[in-house]
Amino acid sequence: MTRVADRTDRALIAYVRQELSAPAEAIAGYVEILLDEAGKNDQAQFREDLEKIRLASRSLSTLIASLVDPFSPLRAREKEADEDPEDYRRRLRHDLRTPINAIKGYGEMLREDAADLVDAGGLVTDLDRLLEEASRFLERIDGLVSFSLPQSEGADPAEAGAGLVSARVADRFVASVQPIAEGEADDAAQLPSRILVVDDNASNRDLLKRRLERQGHAVTLAENGARALALVREAPFDLILLDLLMPDVSGFDVLSALKSDASLRDIPVIVISALNEIDSIVRCVEAGAEDYLAKPFDPVLLRARIGSSLEKKRLRDREREALEALRIEKERSEKLLLNILPAPTVERLKGGETVIADHLDDVTILFADFVGFTELSSTLPAARLVDILSRVFSAFDALALKFGVEKIKTIGDAYMAACGLFGKREDHAHAVADMAVEMIETLGRLNAELPATLQIRIGVNSGDVVAGVIGAHKFIYDIWGDTVNVASRLEANSLPGRIHVSKSTCERLGGAFVLEPRGSLEVKGKGRMETCFLIGRAPPPA
Repeated sequence: MTRVADRTDRALIAYVRQELSAPAEAIAGYVEILLDEAGKNDQAQFREDLEKIRLASRSLSTLIASLVDPFSPLRAREKEADEDPEDYRRRLRHDLRTPINAIKGYGEMLREDAADLVDAGGLVTDLDRLLEEASRFLERIDGLVSFSLPQSEGADPAEAGAGLVSARVADRFVASVQPIAEGEADDAAQLPSRILVVDDNASNRDLLKRRLERQGHAVTLAENGARALALVREAPFDLILLDLLMPDVSGFDVLSALKSDASLRDIPVIVISALNEIDSIVRCVEAGAEDYLAKPFDPVLLRARIGSSLEKKRLRDREREALEALRIEKERSEKLLLNILPAPTVERLKGGETVIADHLDDVTILFADFVGFTELSSTLPAARLVDILSRVFSAFDALALKFGVEKIKTIGDAYMAACGLFGKREDHAHAVADMAVEMIETLGRLNAELPATLQIRIGVNSGDVVAGVIGAHKFIYDIWGDTVNVASRLEANSLPGRIHVSKSTCERLGGAFVLEPRGSLEVKGKGRMETCFLIGRAPPPA
């Protein structure tokens, strides 16, 4: 038989298997379900006819198996030169119709009997499905009994398959799928890779090594499972060809160890084994094997499996790299967002809130401003001025983080912070007082490095505020209310290097800090207020 005729014959077999085996297997499946249900429901009157259907179904399956077996007597008779093709097709049509007619006949009788029964809905439904499959099978017989081959390699496809569904399909397959060229097994790979070959048989290792190196791959050999696991932890590999039956650590144990290690589980593994039982194949695939190839392996098939596995690995690597780049970009974006908004507010925005406006009962506000900074700014270059502000405000930011105080914003050379905005925090006044004290101390140390001595005055007040996010672009988290205004007024009425505190804040600080009464003070918009200066932390009790 020529190569094209052989491919056509195999294509015909595959097509017949697909077209006839599927409905035949469905019929057999429904028969088993019906027998099982009849037994459970004590419907013994149906059992005899169901057994006849099962017998016909098995006969049909046997006939189909002989059709797809190229060495079966039935196929041999078909190819005998002295046999009339029409006689063969007539007999084949008869052979296929005999069991299917029996199935339909008994099925229809059972369907009629079941229709008279109460609560036989499930039985009727399954019989309907069985009869549908039998009808489908009958429809396909005429198109498939013409199990003939093209007469020659140069035969006209349309002529060769004229009127014969199966022959036309096979011919289209032969025309559309390019045959494998001789020597293709050792063609150079488009993208050479690093491959680890694990096999306890030296000849097998050498054969695979030479074949893979011809394709341009870099090959490393391991004579047992323990050595393989040591090698994959020493250097990266793109693929592992793994024998299953090895002394000490078996291939299955190596596979399990690889897939349980997060750093190694993405390496594709093709198992190559003399074990060809379905149990071994299924267990290896379940354990994470990329593919399974039986020994002795076909070199062309091995090359195709390796190429497919490597391509999938490259796609997964690119996907992983893209996800990692996306994660880094997301972290960068979130970090930028956290620089302008408090973390709880960012979470609410990410959760879908579009309007954030809260009334907060009890918080403490701090304002700080440089004394004489306007005059200083007129004597320094812009870059130098910005550098000074950046160094000082960065130090204040660090203090805010230290004491859990939320920086709200800077306004020119002024600094605004608050505590108690998010969650219940009873010590918000203490946290702001601690920060204010260390702001004065920190600026004192920084002054030794600055071109001019800087001083700040600070105002602190506690009470209710309204907080929220303003704007759709370049938005900002801000706080408003009388408490904020008073804190700002206290800062404006403070003195260089002093922390000016309202009476409400003094009451919250208790005895933890040293406070110096300032007396009654006229505050714009509030009238006269009793205030005090915060001197520092109170010494621990003796």
